[in-house]
Amino acid sequence: MTPNRTIFAGTALVAILAAGTAGVMQLGIAPARSSTPAAAAPAAVPVSVAAVERREVALFDEFSGRLEAIERVEVRPRVSGAIQDVHFVEGALVNKGDLLVTIDPAPYAAEVARAEAQVAAAQARVALAASDLERGQQLFGNRTVSQRDLDQRVNAEREAAANLKSAEASLQTARLNLGWTEVRAPVSGRVGRQEITVGNLVASGGGAPVLTTLVSIDPIYASFNADEQAVQRALKGLGTTADPHTAVDRIPVLLDTPHGEPLRGWMQLIDNQVDGRTGTVRVRAVFDNPKSTLMPGQFVRLRMGQPKAEPALLVNERAVGTDQDKRFVLVVGADNKAAYRVVGLGAATDGLRVVTQGLAEGERIVVNGLQRVRPGAVVAPKQVGMETASWSTPSPVHVTEATARD
Repeated sequence: MTPNRTIFAGTALVAILAAGTAGVMQLGIAPARSSTPAAAAPAAVPVSVAAVERREVALFDEFSGRLEAIERVEVRPRVSGAIQDVHFVEGALVNKGDLLVTIDPAPYAAEVARAEAQVAAAQARVALAASDLERGQQLFGNRTVSQRDLDQRVNAEREAAANLKSAEASLQTARLNLGWTEVRAPVSGRVGRQEITVGNLVASGGGAPVLTTLVSIDPIYASFNADEQAVQRALKGLGTTADPHTAVDRIPVLLDTPHGEPLRGWMQLIDNQVDGRTGTVRVRAVFDNPKSTLMPGQFVRLRMGQPKAEPALLVNERAVGTDQDKRFVLVVGADNKAAYRVVGLGAATDGLRVVTQGLAEGERIVVNGLQRVRPGAVVAPKQVGMETASWSTPSPVHVTEATARD
């Protein structure tokens, strides 16, 4: 077959196919159509919503700190001698004045007896000198003795009286030393371990050894570093007090406990300067500890409050989701569409969380069903109270800004 014939045959085939297609169209045979129906609009997601509330609340800032004993004593002997007996149980609670240790009292009892004898002798000399003086005054009145003799009798009486006072002072010292052989608790609290055992000799003075330690338990200090902004807010809430540092006991402080109910205390001290390196102020609170459940040195979580309530926007913490390093809520608009909104959060109070930015009073936010809603989705809102919402345990929510824009 020649090239010209090949081209002619191809042209004829195309013409035949075109004619066949036209015939089919003339016969009314239309191309097949898709039998798949158009996708239905997604159903609205049922959610619970609550309005953002504004209330008067006393705000609290959270800090960590350590407990400290108000009184900590190293118990040392005040007299020298041999340890005769130990009367305390290590780690036990003791009251002020309880007997802890006994040092051999025999040498000091003998010293008391000697001092008592010296006092008796001094009293006898005073009596004799007084009698001589009285007799001398009578003789001087009769001009039997000279003025010099009378003066000597007066001086002897005064010297005897002075010697008596010296002897009485020595007796008092001897009795003190005897009393110090009984080492007693100087404060109420918990006693530490026994450092010196029975039979050992101990010395008094600056080099006296520690017999044991004693720390007070009730009440107890909690010391922590608070940022200067929180301290300023607390001091501002004290009002027009001339020196707010003298009224710091009106600042409430809460101490978190394992059983959930916080202990309530009060501020005792706000230091007189800010640490320039950290921007914090050293503060100290006081807590009652009648059951001795708190121990000095213990790490604790604390919340420092404001003495005066202030208006704040509140949301339930369960309505807040996490987006990497941001916090967000889903705001439901008038068209019932959920919108992603980044918010700033403040302190927690009574199960709610203070909102510092991102929301306005009265705006509706999703408080239940957050895990079922995507930003931009249409929802079927059910209005509930911010605190009375019936909570179900949601799955973790991780929404990004990219998802919010989809």
